[in-house]
Amino acid sequence: MSSPESAAAPRLNYPTAQFLISAPTLHHCPSDSGTEVAFAGRSNAGKSSAINALTQQKALARTSRTPGRTQLINFFSVMNDDARRLVDLPGYGYAKVPEAVKIEWQQHLSEYLRARHSLRGLVLLMDVRHPLTEFDQMMLGFADEREMPVHILLTKADKLKKGPASASLQQVRSRLKEWDDLVSVQLFSALKRQGIDTLSQRLDTWLAS
Repeated sequence: MSSPESAAAPRLNYPTAQFLISAPTLHHCPSDSGTEVAFAGRSNAGKSSAINALTQQKALARTSRTPGRTQLINFFSVMNDDARRLVDLPGYGYAKVPEAVKIEWQQHLSEYLRARHSLRGLVLLMDVRHPLTEFDQMMLGFADEREMPVHILLTKADKLKKGPASASLQQVRSRLKEWDDLVSVQLFSALKRQGIDTLSQRLDTWLAS
């Protein structure tokens, strides 16, 4: 998804990002004002690694050897401005927790995505080798309800050769063609720092609004 606004959006300095607060529920989130962009993805999609690569910080978003361990909504301020925020949503999918807990996580995610007025866009992370899972489809459905733009990162692109990675990109774009006005897709590798500038430009557009 390209937009003429992208060229005009001011460049934000993401390495200035600082931890703001962790919230267990929507009620505990910061005031619903300003602008924020949320990062969501399955627990093994590399979400924390992507945020750390974007901000050039090793541990701003905590990674865990146990996928799905983080159960909080984590907020980070950008450029020392609490009115511009990055939001790390709880990972979902492979966590070894009771089914009731998984359902509760899903309810919190649903409430946040449907009710948060300051949310300008969603960055949805998918492993390039396993895109468009049931969870991914659920998140796209939430975004579609609000007509909220989504930027998909096909992560771990370094795990595939250029040809297969490009094929996966085209496959995802083809399957989401009906949402072309709301959804954009790119390849991304936190390890190789691939795609960070493209992601930054998308975030600039959303957070400047």
